[in-house]
Order: sequence, then structure tokens, then C-alpha cells
Amino acid sequence: MKNYCFYGWKTADVTDAAGRTPREYYDLLSGIWCADTCAPRMRKDWTPENKTLGQCSVTAFLLQDHFGGRVFGIPLPDGSFHCFNVVGECVFDLTSEQFGETRLNYTNCTEQFREVHFAKEEKRLRYELLKKRLECL
Repeated sequence: MKNYCFYGWKTADVTDAAGRTPREYYDLLSGIWCADTCAPRMRKDWTPENKTLGQCSVTAFLLQDHFGGRVFGIPLPDGSFHCFNVVGECVFDLTSEQFGETRLNYTNCTEQFREVHFAKEEKRLRYELLKKRLECL
């Protein structure tokens, strides 16, 4: 099995209706994450080498579309949340590698809701762009 750098990759064995796992979605998304799907406040720092930077919420809600489950957020010092997925007992965070060696605490986190996140039109548009690009693969 290929080694991945995202949190929960070793146990991310849930499958969606198409039979894909989070690892397979990571491989697909790796080719389509871009500055346009990155959070605007982080775009100046986005690079293909740090492709998951600023992609957390749009990615987590997109994966929720495929796997169900819930999206949770780790509070960050700037007042924002870093989003990740929980599907049954499976916890995974496809965009965790943007934090490098920093280890995030995935316990006792607040559930996040797309209605709140997508109230920001720019975030909804980034999600729709990522979704469209994934559907074209």
C-alpha cells in the first residue's frame, strides 16, 4: 500500500457508492486542488508542493457528499476552524499535511455545517468548482 501523509490514512477504509476510499479521493484531488479552490486569505502561500493549503472545508464537505458522516472543526488560533471528516468510527483529514509536522488534536471538536460555511459565497463557489472538477475526472 502506498504511504500517504494525511491524518487517518492508514484506517481510511470506508467506501462510497462507487467503491472509492478516502485514499483514492486524495489521489484524485491532488490533481485538481489549486489556488482557485484555496481560501482567499491563503492564496498567496498556496503552491503545488503545498496543495492542501486552504482546502479543508471545501474538501471535507465534498467528501461528506460521497461518504456521509459528519464534518468537524479543530479551532485554530486565528478563530477559524480546520475541517475534517468522521464517518462512523473512521476519522480522516485529507488536508492535514498543510500543517507539516504540527500535530492537530482531533478530539472534542465542534461539528461544522455547510449552511454556515457556505453562507460565505466565495466558499460555496470554491466548493462548487472543486466538485465540478472532480466530476470531470
